[in-house]
Amino acid sequence: MQTPTLELAFSVRLDFGEGPRVRFTPGGTSFTRGFVSVVGGEVSGPRLSGKVVPFSGGDWPRIWASGLIEFEAHYMLEADDGTPIYIHNRGIAWSDPQVLARIEAGESVDPSETYCRITPRFEAPEGAHDWLNRTTFVGVAERRGASTAFDYYAVT
Repeated sequence: MQTPTLELAFSVRLDFGEGPRVRFTPGGTSFTRGFVSVVGGEVSGPRLSGKVVPFSGGDWPRIWASGLIEFEAHYMLEADDGTPIYIHNRGIAWSDPQVLARIEAGESVDPSETYCRITPRFEAPEGAHDWLNRTTFVGVAERRGASTAFDYYAVT
């Protein structure tokens, strides 16, 4: 069998509004549920360029006291040619609980203090961007103030 390789396909910057994020602990659970709305962003790279559609979705993370965060995000992209692209982004992040507390307080942390990997799925109409539907991706992410930066790699 062939060993898979990774090829940088594109990067995304998600912008989140300043201010509080929703946080609550559902009854009978041991995690905190969160929500943050995507207010916009940019897509750039060798295989896709465009924008993040403002207010088209957000992230609903499960946050654990151990420092683990499970991401569950849904939002829309728009390619430069106007093509709508849906993304369902799942992944995990981990940092020491003290580092997580600083992140939750809105502080910037060094990217080396966190681990964040994602596995997105895309839905694009038939045409120039339908390659997204039939490609497996993995990605890395890091928080940058009120934004998060993602690099998406096609598994080839």
